[in-house]
Amino acid sequence: MYLNNLGFISNEQLQLAQSSLLPMVKGALYYTIPLTLITFCIGLVLALVTALARISSIKPLQWIARVYVSAIRGTPLLVQLFIIFYGLPSVGITINPFPAAIIGFSLNVGAYASEIIRAAILSIPKGQWEAAYAIGMNYMQALRRIVLPQAVRVSVPPLSNTFISLVKDTSLASLILVTELFRKAQEIASTTYEFMLLYVEAALLYWAICFILSVIQQKIEGRFDKYVSR
Repeated sequence: MYLNNLGFISNEQLQLAQSSLLPMVKGALYYTIPLTLITFCIGLVLALVTALARISSIKPLQWIARVYVSAIRGTPLLVQLFIIFYGLPSVGITINPFPAAIIGFSLNVGAYASEIIRAAILSIPKGQWEAAYAIGMNYMQALRRIVLPQAVRVSVPPLSNTFISLVKDTSLASLILVTELFRKAQEIASTTYEFMLLYVEAALLYWAICFILSVIQQKIEGRFDKYVSR
C-alpha cells in the first residue's frame, strides 16, 4: 500500500502481486522445499559414502570417488540437469521432471558436500583416533562414536550454506519443467508481461525462505557445540 501511495506500483500491479503470491507459495511448498529436502538428504548420504571412499586405503574406491567428484564439480549444474532430462531419452531412458531434478541435484550436492565432510573428518586430530583405538575400539566404532560427532559440528556451517544455496539452485529445475516457485513466476509473467514485478516477488520469497533457514542454522550450530573437543 505504501509503494502504491508513493507511485512506485500501480493498482493493477499491486493486485497482480497479491493474486500471484498464492501460486508461487504453492510452488514453493509443493516443489521447491520438498525438492530441496529430498535432494539434500540423498546428497548427504552420497557425500558421506564418497568422503569415506576418498579417505579409505582402497585405491579403486578412491579412484571412483575422485572421478565422480571431479566430473560433477567440473561441469555446470544446468548441463547435468539437461543431460538427465533431455539427453537420456535419446538412449531410451525417460525420467519425469521431478525425479530428474532429484537425481541431478542429489549428485551435485553429494559431490560438493563430500569435500566438506572429508575435510571435517581430516580436521579431527589423530590423537582422537589413537585414543579410541587405545580403549579397544575398531575403525568403524572410532569413526561413529568419536570422529563423526566432532566432524558433524565442524561441517554444520558449510553444509548449512550448501543447503541454503540448494534452495536457490532449485530455480534451475524450472528449465526442465518442474513447476516450482520460479516456474510459477515465469508462467504468470509470460501472460501478464510484468516480468520485473513477478521476478522481484519471487526473489523476495526465496529471500524469506533463506532467512528462515539461516535462523534454523544458528540453532543447529548451538546444539552441536557440545560435540566440540575443548
